Amino acid sequence: MSHRRPQEEESIRSYSERLDELRRPTADLAPLVLDLFAGCGGLALGFEAAGFATHGFEIDPDCVATYRSNLSGPCTEMRLTPETRFPGGASVVIGGPPCQPFSVGGSQGGRDDDRNGFPAFLAAVDQLDPDLALIENVRGMMYRNRSYLDSVAGELRGMGYEVDLELLNAKHFGVPQNRERVIIAAHRGCWHWPEGDKNGAVTAGDALGEMAFEAPEDSRFLTPSMDRYIAAYEKKSQCVRPRDLHLDRPARTLTCRNLAGATSDMQRIRLSDGRRRRLRLREAARLQSFPDWFEFTGGEQSAFYQVGNAVPPLFALRLAEAVRKCLVVDEADKKNEPAAASA
Repeated sequence: MSHRRPQEEESIRSYSERLDELRRPTADLAPLVLDLFAGCGGLALGFEAAGFATHGFEIDPDCVATYRSNLSGPCTEMRLTPETRFPGGASVVIGGPPCQPFSVGGSQGGRDDDRNGFPAFLAAVDQLDPDLALIENVRGMMYRNRSYLDSVAGELRGMGYEVDLELLNAKHFGVPQNRERVIIAAHRGCWHWPEGDKNGAVTAGDALGEMAFEAPEDSRFLTPSMDRYIAAYEKKSQCVRPRDLHLDRPARTLTCRNLAGATSDMQRIRLSDGRRRRLRLREAARLQSFPDWFEFTGGEQSAFYQVGNAVPPLFALRLAEAVRKCLVVDEADKKNEPAAASA
């Protein structure tokens, strides 16, 4: 029996329709996009859905296997460094350099942190000279690490690019999650940010539907001691609204820590009988806007890490559509250059 009203069922259907835009990619795609620090392929899925061919580069073997299983493009398993040599012919370079050095929840070691992937990404752009480069990273770069963000933009300008950067929230682009990320676009003068909808956010209830009310046999419930710990945490932090998943609004930001770890901040659903269960993998994937056909390789913890680290594919699709428009404008300008010169 459905627990939803007809208009709520329509909302669920609408979200499903949005995910249908991320249909399984075909092999007949172009132009080529190199996806650095590719993770499990969330960013690449959005680009393949927009008609681009992708080639991923990633160090984690489970992520590589997931990418290869779900995307048309290949994924090379390797550690990226400033000395890495890439195949030519790419029109676009995209990626999310490791964000631990700049994460609000991390140590924020910044530019001197060994996990900083920006030197490798910038070296790749310098080597390949693509028409456009797109970087996704955590919101912390806009604040405590703003000086480093500005230096990255300066290096890209030194390569001849115009650089735009913006803090965007995935919930404004059809993703049922409050997820702010810095986007850096390095281009040749044609960039326009995708238009988001700030009034019609998709809710967690829209995304999960009946799953939010179920308790399958493999469900993992919070223990009484965990409930007490969370209650003390919320009282100490003066939490106005409990941090359970609320079906009438987008979810909190999904992270590796609050998906895979049994912490006071974990993602959980409160059932009608009062029990709270941890979010399941398929539910986390839905909230991150992965279609149900997308399968994750590796154990449960690895899969949760893949989801938490991913760029939401629906958000990636909107970025990819903006990139394609930019390339079309850039190509038209190139065709008009001889005519303008002869005139």
